[in-house]
Amino acid sequence: MLNLNKVVNIQTSIDIIKERLSLRNYINKTINILSDQVILTEAVIKNNVAKDVIVEYNPAYLESVLLNFIFNAIRYSHPERKPVVELVSFIENSQTVLQISDNGIGIDLEKHGKELYGLYKTFNKRPDSKGVGLFITKNQIDAMGGKVIVNSVVDKGTTFKIYFK
Repeated sequence: MLNLNKVVNIQTSIDIIKERLSLRNYINKTINILSDQVILTEAVIKNNVAKDVIVEYNPAYLESVLLNFIFNAIRYSHPERKPVVELVSFIENSQTVLQISDNGIGIDLEKHGKELYGLYKTFNKRPDSKGVGLFITKNQIDAMGGKVIVNSVVDKGTTFKIYFK
């Protein structure tokens, strides 16, 4: 019920407050929040986003989006290698894009692509997977007028591209 309330709040927010935010600083803040997981898994997180990249975004949404994608990149790491997560940004068709790539277990997009962002949809056998994070994150990105694209290869890794409006 709590998850559904979050989604309803996201989808019905008319006046979502936007601020000029340093993308690099928010990524660093997220890495600090996840420092225990980074240390535990010996993850390498490469924040290659330039210092001058600014996005007009809701601060809580940006923190939530980054936390979900970076945490998932660590959580769904491949059992035979240490997690490596790389974040870069660039301009594509006049939009700022954040690309988050990992070397994790990947997602079979042929099998699960259509339901990837579905509520309570999970794509692995982990008992802690609830199928809520990507659903909420996608809704937050959509509410801000952006979009997200995924590319993934099973046993190789996943890349998410977040397009900021």
